[in-house]
Amino acid sequence: MRVVIELRPSPEQLSAATGSATDISATGLTGGLPGFTLDSGFAPVPLSAGARQVSDTSQQGTESFLVRGEIPDGDQAARDALAGATGVIGIFADPVIEPVLTCGDDGAVGDWKKVAELLGRAELDAAGLTGAGVAVAVLDTGINAAKIRAAGRSITIDAARSWNPAGAEGTAGEFEVGHGTMCAFDALIAAPRATLLDIALLQSSRTGGSEMDGLLSDALAAFAHLRIVLSGQPEDSRALVISNSWGAFAPEWDFPVGDPGNYSDNPDHPFNVIVGSLEAAGADILFAAGNCGRDCPDGRCAYPDRPITGANSHPNVLSVAGVDTGGQRVGYSSQGPGRLADRKPDICSYTHFLGSTAFGADAPDTGTSAACPVLAGVIAAFRTEWPATRIPPARLRELLLNTAADRGGAGFDHDHGYGIADPRALLAELQKAAARA
Repeated sequence: MRVVIELRPSPEQLSAATGSATDISATGLTGGLPGFTLDSGFAPVPLSAGARQVSDTSQQGTESFLVRGEIPDGDQAARDALAGATGVIGIFADPVIEPVLTCGDDGAVGDWKKVAELLGRAELDAAGLTGAGVAVAVLDTGINAAKIRAAGRSITIDAARSWNPAGAEGTAGEFEVGHGTMCAFDALIAAPRATLLDIALLQSSRTGGSEMDGLLSDALAAFAHLRIVLSGQPEDSRALVISNSWGAFAPEWDFPVGDPGNYSDNPDHPFNVIVGSLEAAGADILFAAGNCGRDCPDGRCAYPDRPITGANSHPNVLSVAGVDTGGQRVGYSSQGPGRLADRKPDICSYTHFLGSTAFGADAPDTGTSAACPVLAGVIAAFRTEWPATRIPPARLRELLLNTAADRGGAGFDHDHGYGIADPRALLAELQKAAARA
């Protein structure tokens, strides 16, 4: 079974494993671990001091590292021996992650221009909320910028701050047209001047993987990269929006619920920890709620209930459900409750419209895969004027939910969250608060 190991090395072990200030040897960190086959091509991911609560006061403030590899399937004795080895903090599942495609065969409902109208793009533009100067990281299969430009849309990609997983080839903005191109197009609807970071997370390098899946350990490495990106921004204009239209569909790749290595329900899994840490540092993080809605579930949906799992249900992210341009919930949009937080999804955004044509001239941008970057663009638009140092991510989420257009009865419900995102109402609320200040 493929796993992620969290290690907290002694100063002596760290010194022996360090080639330079930025070059940590995975082999040096893991030398002598029983029953563990290291993936030496995966660079150790630091989990910054303070990201995880440590009960042992002697270990507080010290950095841990995440490495990946394999342990024998079903051998509890081998796992126990590994867990007891010096420096091992935990052994965690490294499940397969896949893009949130759609199961719906219906034609498009409206087009991207209708979405722009519903989002109040004209009003946002008039207020200067275009996304200029805001970084939007699209974690997906990679972006084809030429496809977007051919549709008459402008796009700016920051290659220096983009990222590929270990072993993946390709240049930022030059990947094959596909799911990532759709997500990039949709993020630009509300934030046409945002700068996109092409984080080609789903360019799989795992043995036997398809061209559109990856491993959660690669997402760990991507988020570690984005923490560096965020830290490199000036504090007074810090703005990083992270769009994730992917998730884990199959419990077979995970440890069982209740196991300390589990991902789906475990807030202490390293990826769930690093998500919370990055949000606390000032990043706005969005995840697609998934396409496991009871009306029309995706064929890969293998959880018998509560399909919004892991980081897609994290309390500190926006879990995005989908509605069409008529305001109707699409049947494949996953319903709550979530596994890490009960009140999921948080909010709805628009999907199933004609937009990028990434999958054909008449094929809609669809799934909660499209709804997530549409809302990421909305967040980026507001970050043009209100960076994270002025309005922290938690407060912006609160304002967004409070101004949403309610659906499905008064207040929160597990079909729509708090309703459909309403940028006009959010803008009015922020302008009102500015006038009072």
